[in-house]
Amino acid sequence: MAEREPNAHPFTLDDALGVDTTGFMDLKVPEYAYMFGFLQADGHLSQRSRQRGRLTVEISARDIDLLRAFQKLTPYNSSITERTRSTNFAEVAHSAIWSLHSLEARTLLNDLGLPYGRKSKEISPPHGEFSHRDYLRGVIDADGSVGYTGKGFPFISLTTASTAIGTYLCHYAKKVTSAERIIKRNARDSIYNVLYTMEVAQNLAAHLYYPGCLSLERKRTAAESLAPWKRPATMRAAHTQRRWNEREDRLLLKLNSPKLAAEVLGRTAQSCNLRLWRLRTGQVPMPATDE
Repeated sequence: MAEREPNAHPFTLDDALGVDTTGFMDLKVPEYAYMFGFLQADGHLSQRSRQRGRLTVEISARDIDLLRAFQKLTPYNSSITERTRSTNFAEVAHSAIWSLHSLEARTLLNDLGLPYGRKSKEISPPHGEFSHRDYLRGVIDADGSVGYTGKGFPFISLTTASTAIGTYLCHYAKKVTSAERIIKRNARDSIYNVLYTMEVAQNLAAHLYYPGCLSLERKRTAAESLAPWKRPATMRAAHTQRRWNEREDRLLLKLNSPKLAAEVLGRTAQSCNLRLWRLRTGQVPMPATDE
């Protein structure tokens, strides 16, 4: 038997069947970046003995077109089935399930950062190059919400147990919208809820859900519906952050009273209290001594 070259691609069953897997899950491709983000948030990778296992994604049957898109993007055999069952949220839930068994595909996904088993706290953005906004849209489609609040304000949000994913959203959204968020787990369930509203939500949604992008149709429609909203004339203008300077820091420390400093500096007592706490705890540097 002839020897294979040392760096040759390992021969697989898919090679024997004539399946071209070149480029599968190239995360620089927008559709694959989106798909991987969705799989990380809402997929489940399982394994058993003798290298058996499967990837499954179960979503509402109304979103089955997305699973069909995943199936078309995947050059390995996969299947889509439907089932109806009772859940904690509905007496009758109709869902669609996409299943992929290929060991080669599962290994690639695992190497990219899709863990086996329970993964909610373990997932993180991919290493190396990837299409950032498409990846993030996939995560939000799976574990986020887009629409209007009960008071009629635009919003876009993400619920995640992963510190890395929550931090990444905050970092990326700040680059797009200049809005800063600091994540903190809920005391009740240790989950992060990252929320953007009004103009910030409009800008972020328009950036993530661009025309022709792969996404859940209902969420893309919801994102597009945010564009016409305008801030009511009676509502205070969107807040623009006012930076602290050393003169204000010195005066704040000298007065040692957030309430009094608020009156002198024309700031809120809450802002002065937070700044004083940050100065005292070393989270921001102390001002230079006023000569």
